Amino acid sequence: MSPTSIRTRFLILSDTHGAELPDACFEHSADVVIHCGDLTNSSYITEFQATIKQLQRLKAPIKLVIAGNHDFTLDTPTFEQKIREAGLENDSSVKKVYGDYEEVRTLFENEQDNGIIFLDEGTHLSTLPNGALLNIYASPYTPSLGDWGFQYHPERGHDFQIEEDVDIVITHGPPRGIMDYTDNRRAGCPDLFKAIARSRPQMHCFGHIHEGWGAMIAQWRDRTLIGNEPSHFTAIDYGQSSVVTKLSRLDPETSPAVVETSHCTDDAIPLKTDHQTLFINAAFEASNTAGDGLEMHPVWQVDLELPCAKIVRSAAH
Repeated sequence: MSPTSIRTRFLILSDTHGAELPDACFEHSADVVIHCGDLTNSSYITEFQATIKQLQRLKAPIKLVIAGNHDFTLDTPTFEQKIREAGLENDSSVKKVYGDYEEVRTLFENEQDNGIIFLDEGTHLSTLPNGALLNIYASPYTPSLGDWGFQYHPERGHDFQIEEDVDIVITHGPPRGIMDYTDNRRAGCPDLFKAIARSRPQMHCFGHIHEGWGAMIAQWRDRTLIGNEPSHFTAIDYGQSSVVTKLSRLDPETSPAVVETSHCTDDAIPLKTDHQTLFINAAFEASNTAGDGLEMHPVWQVDLELPCAKIVRSAAH
């Protein structure tokens, strides 16, 4: 392992929808927990409280959280519109169930001392307790014509402003063509794929499409060959890419609570920075339509190398 890098362990999950995690999840220690959204099923404040208690129990000093479409009370304009359209502005029972505007955000702000950090869309740079520098881009937005939170019209698209020096991308939904197949169609976002193909982070983790649970290491083609409108057909060399695992490989009788994978320099399959990206679909809740016999999907434990913060800052000066 390079002296300029630090092995960093991530525990990654998504789409818990307020459910309890298996006890085995709390036996694993990590440097960072990542939750890719859909913390709740109906955005009830009690569901947020239950999820926060689960996050508190996970063994990691830092727990990064984004919203999903089900967490619409965190999308204040959408929440206000829902209340207004239903004519419930003065209904006190609504506040008992969902909380007041911004109340859920306050819940997360009060958890920062416990290491739970809610991320809005954008780039977030921090030094981890293990000394690594973590550069993250986060976005809760997904394409839809529905009536949920953090969504945009598919035909209008969305501007994912991912810089090329970002290490990890956390989104709620998948990019088009990557573990996004549901209802006989691709549900991922082409704009997100283009942004990922241009920035080529070490890891992109997401959920949203429960049937897509799994992980793959994508080998990028040469930038000069994919043009200005990259797609999963043109930008990825599937002959050189590899599947870590996927739902069809899980046995309902023996499926573990946590699946472990490691891609550091000294590992059997090291990740080649700027040439490969590890894609993780971490949807925890099983899909009713998959027919795989699973009630829940494993949480992901991933080891990657991040740059040492001291060395990066010394080089900057």
